[in-house]
Amino acid sequence: QVQLEESGGGLVQPGGSLRLSCAASGSIFSINYMGWYRQAPGKQREFVARMSSGGSTHYEDSVKGRFTISRDNAKNTAYLQMNSLIPEDTAVYYCLVQIPPHDYWGQGTQVTVSS
Repeated sequence: QVQLEESGGGLVQPGGSLRLSCAASGSIFSINYMGWYRQAPGKQREFVARMSSGGSTHYEDSVKGRFTISRDNAKNTAYLQMNSLIPEDTAVYYCLVQIPPHDYWGQGTQVTVSS
């Protein structure tokens, strides 16, 4: 069994920053990639960012230059540093950890960008 614990969401004003964390624990042998998705009210869940075990990254276009994904392999933890937040970033953010052959999802953390 693998458990994911997310933290770091909250309410922030436009232009502000937040840092999300996703810690994986349990029966972990090898993590392939770690990533973040988000789901805004009334919309489908969408990809935000991911990082492979080798360190390569990929971002959704609207967050490029504002969000940075990183991971601490020793702690099995992924981070999402979010800067210059805008109201359109408001959503529930979910982490995804791929430990072959399974994908594991976090419980989600709310991010609200509002003045």
